[in-house]
Amino acid sequence: MMVKKTAKKTKEPAPKKKVVVEGEPRQGREIKVEVKAVEGPERYLEAVGRRKESIARVRLFTKKASDKFPEDKGLISVNQKSYQEYFKDPFLQNTVEAPLRKLKSLDRFKGSVMVKGGGLSGQADAIKLGVARALVLFDANYRKKLKKFGYLTQDSRIKERRKYGLKKARKAPQWAKR
Repeated sequence: MMVKKTAKKTKEPAPKKKVVVEGEPRQGREIKVEVKAVEGPERYLEAVGRRKESIARVRLFTKKASDKFPEDKGLISVNQKSYQEYFKDPFLQNTVEAPLRKLKSLDRFKGSVMVKGGGLSGQADAIKLGVARALVLFDANYRKKLKKFGYLTQDSRIKERRKYGLKKARKAPQWAKR
């Protein structure tokens, strides 16, 4: 039985840069490194915040002259919506902007946040931690002030696991004496 082999057309991969390690290369091999250049209109700082089941990926941009900020409010988008629109409760809105407000930098930065999991309260706290971590990446001098107000401390409380023989983590089934 003969099998006919056909050649398939494939896209050629982008050329990779070759880097030779100083000193003696192992067995005459060269190390190939693929270098990706980050091209984009703006540079940003990225940090991750977590709370309960929520995970927030925060990107913090420095303000441009063309950016228009609402009076006394930050320019933060959460899942492609304004944070005032995403969090209807004013308490949660204040939670999200708290690190920027403490540093009096509400109008210096704009943010883009992708958040998933958990409820609104957990998401707001996750965003708060992510914004604080991104601010520390921007300027290490912010760390002392943010740490003082507790914005860099991750809340470690999570839901307790269910144990066998129980209905929930601690709730036991009804007990009968006889």
